[in-house]
Amino acid sequence: MPAEPTTRPPIAVFDLDGTLAETAGDLIGTLNVLMKREGLAELPLSQARGLIGAGAKALIRRGFEAEGRALSPEDHERLFEAFIAHYGEHLADTSHLYPGVVEALDTLEAAGFRLAVCTNKFEGQSVELLRLLGIGHRFAAICGRDTFPVYKPNPSHLTGTIARAGGDPARAVMVGDSRTDIDTAKAAGIPVVAVTFGYTDVPVTELGPDRVIEHFSDLAEAVRALVPVEAA
Repeated sequence: MPAEPTTRPPIAVFDLDGTLAETAGDLIGTLNVLMKREGLAELPLSQARGLIGAGAKALIRRGFEAEGRALSPEDHERLFEAFIAHYGEHLADTSHLYPGVVEALDTLEAAGFRLAVCTNKFEGQSVELLRLLGIGHRFAAICGRDTFPVYKPNPSHLTGTIARAGGDPARAVMVGDSRTDIDTAKAAGIPVVAVTFGYTDVPVTELGPDRVIEHFSDLAEAVRALVPVEAA
């Protein structure tokens, strides 16, 4: 019998919060529940969007620091556990996909790309949120903060996601919205497309991504420039 083909498909790996989905309302809503419990003022969504992008622990620390409260390690861990519990019950109260996501996924799949998610949200909550948003079945792997011993910006989080999805790391691209995503991809030696509409405290154009897009309708062209679709 002839040997089975060993060529792995090209792969597009997406961040979740601020990249595939607008989740700030539910994340900041949960943060504000904790702030209120601790006797602090709630943060306006417009002010707090830039605090997202490095996971829940960083969001909590940044949020409390914005109100002048430094957290002890014990308090930080206590609040983190409370955050995860509350957020798990409010994953998609207001969260929704960005315009053009489904069409962009369709285009990449038609070109032969495998799809995956690499996020600092916990894996279980990521899987459930993507299911609620109607696209969970599109991804060969959904890898979160707790999937591997390390997480973004450690490059092994990204390379591990590619391996778990069965993609070709030599024909891979990362799509994200923050310094964390860009630094992770650079450290892994993988090109990165940054979206302008996500969660970042610095414009992504200043962080050195390989391509920048303002809408998902531009993703296929950006990916084609980095990972030739003809090779798929």
